[in-house]
Amino acid sequence: MAESHKCQICGKPATVHLTQISGGKIHKFDLCDECAHAKGVTDPDGYSVSEANAGKPVAHKHPAGESIVCGVCGITAKDFKKMGHFGCPSCYEYFGPIITPMLEGMHRDIEHRGRQPARSLARLALRKKITLLESVLSDAVAEERFEEAARLRDELGALKDQLQDQIS
Repeated sequence: MAESHKCQICGKPATVHLTQISGGKIHKFDLCDECAHAKGVTDPDGYSVSEANAGKPVAHKHPAGESIVCGVCGITAKDFKKMGHFGCPSCYEYFGPIITPMLEGMHRDIEHRGRQPARSLARLALRKKITLLESVLSDAVAEERFEEAARLRDELGALKDQLQDQIS
């Protein structure tokens, strides 16, 4: 059964559950409908979990001390902190000093590389080997090394059968 949460302000059953990442740390906050409305949670531009916890806004400053503003869409660090999302793709570059430490704390790397299944890697290696053998076979035929070409043709056929078996 699900764990019941209580409003962190009044103690009533919580129906609004917020999670925000600020300064590389995760902040969770549970509120009832009344307290959520009173705190402005229903207004996406006017609420920050860290502000509710600390009672004061948390300012994100550039190392030089200036507030960061996206040069394309004009979103500020304060806007990003309250909304929890960027205004445009360029924000990722402008807000690098803010998001890089957060990503480093949450993930192994700050660049997404994706995953590739082992079977896919095996098929890729087999395709590369087939491509190489086709090139060697073509050279053998061009140089009239027919015995070697026949051996390469048979080997190439076996590899293509093996690839077909992996695909099906």
